Amino acid sequence: MKGTPLRAADEASVPSARTAAPDADRATSAAGRSSTRFLARAALLTAVLSVAGSVLGLARDQALARLFGAGGETDAFLVAWTVPEFAATLLIEDGLAFALVPMFSLALARRAQGAPGDPVRAVVVSTLPRLAPAFVAVGALVVVCAPQLVGAMAPGLPEHALAVDCIRLTATCVVSFGLAGYCSAALRAHRRFLAPAAIYVVYNTGIITAMFVLGGRWGVRSAAAGVAAGGVLMVAAQLPSLLRQLRRRNDDGGGVRPVPDDQARPLALALFTTVLLFALCRQSQVLIERFLASGLPSGAISHLNYAQKVAQIPMTLSLMLCTVTFPVVARAMADGDTERARDRVERDVALAACLVLLGAAMVVACAPQIIGLLLQRGAFTASDTAATASVMRVYALGLLGQTVVGALARSYFSAGRASWYPLGAMAVGIAATAGIGAYAVGPWAVTGIAAANAAGITVTAAVLLAGMGPRSVPVRVRRVLGDLGRPVATATAATVAGTLVAGRFAAPAVSLAAGSAAVVGVYVLLGRVLRVQGIAPALDSVRSVTRRLPHGRFGFSSRSRRSR
Repeated sequence: MKGTPLRAADEASVPSARTAAPDADRATSAAGRSSTRFLARAALLTAVLSVAGSVLGLARDQALARLFGAGGETDAFLVAWTVPEFAATLLIEDGLAFALVPMFSLALARRAQGAPGDPVRAVVVSTLPRLAPAFVAVGALVVVCAPQLVGAMAPGLPEHALAVDCIRLTATCVVSFGLAGYCSAALRAHRRFLAPAAIYVVYNTGIITAMFVLGGRWGVRSAAAGVAAGGVLMVAAQLPSLLRQLRRRNDDGGGVRPVPDDQARPLALALFTTVLLFALCRQSQVLIERFLASGLPSGAISHLNYAQKVAQIPMTLSLMLCTVTFPVVARAMADGDTERARDRVERDVALAACLVLLGAAMVVACAPQIIGLLLQRGAFTASDTAATASVMRVYALGLLGQTVVGALARSYFSAGRASWYPLGAMAVGIAATAGIGAYAVGPWAVTGIAAANAAGITVTAAVLLAGMGPRSVPVRVRRVLGDLGRPVATATAATVAGTLVAGRFAAPAVSLAAGSAAVVGVYVLLGRVLRVQGIAPALDSVRSVTRRLPHGRFGFSSRSRRSR
């Protein structure tokens, strides 16, 4: 009799134990679906604003081509354009983001665990006062050394003095891009994507406005002045949102307590060094191209620039998902959940490759029509269209490599530790670019330079993939290679179909529409047959367009849901 109540109690506890597990599973599943919806909506918002920024970037290039053509003056500005290109890569897109997003993600994880003080503010206190003076010092150095920079980058450039003036105007972006990149990294770590995604919209708006307002008096210098104005707008677009995040109360509901100096996380000098050197090495491809092209006839640098800008649009859009999920991977690594980080990186690479190969197929199949419709007007002639289109087709061969490098490089730095391996991999690719370019520029001119770019970045992608493991998120290399092989075959078939269909129509607009439709149709259908990873998620993302975007605020805590 004494055992009866115990047995009854045990039996009574069994149903609750059995129901607790399904309840936990349902809660986990719901959280996973919620996170997936969050990532889809955040990626969609980022993609929409990035498309808007890219459209304005095309409008910027159209205005530049129409107002100033593809001659010596434009070449001079594009040499100066190297400064904002480097600054964007180092301070906004790759460099600072690779270092700061993991740092802020770790701080947010510590805040959620109830760490004393405010770890997020501690990161700001230990980094921003050191980085801001560095930005100012580098910008001033660029101004002082502008003549030497032009001589080193383009020794055969006829418009040397004009390029110097433009570089000195664009040097201000070192400061503005540095502050904009800092704001972007902090906001993305907080899962706030609206303001960071809008920066290129305001940036390109500033450049276009300056060209039309000042172009008549300043010539191509007006575009350089627009770079300076656009950089200031990038900071202004993000600063209010960042200040709101820094004023937020801790997750435990208490006020933000002062952070003692000895608790502030020191600036990770080794991490910043490796990240910035990697980004600098990657962007040096542009230096190699312009150095080799400076000895070719006038317009060669312009043709390379226009071809690269248009060809890289698919790559930029394909990496939007990786930009959104990088804080997720960094937070998983901060929590010690390497399996979740690995699965996320593998899915990201598959989906990004699927999207970029579709874009590459459209670029190769319809290059003359794209360039003709976008740029052929005013001072940009039919011969410029033909030259730019041929270069763009070759550039497109390296888009998969560019995307894989962008996706995998993030995983190397997601744990917030210094890693020299990506720099070594990039150095190998740069050496290949320089060697092939020096050999190919003689017989093939700008086309040879573009081929060297594609070959070099593909080599870097292969080396990065081969090194995945203990140095980074431990992705399964064979699985990734399998996920990349099928979309390559699919894109090849779609390119052939698109080229054949586009060639049947004389009108450029009709030819582009028909060729693009053929590329998309063949790619989607054949991709479904070959079970290409990324086709179904991409279609699901398109369907999610109809879902309501929560005003750029992406979070799933109960408090954030109630506030909406």
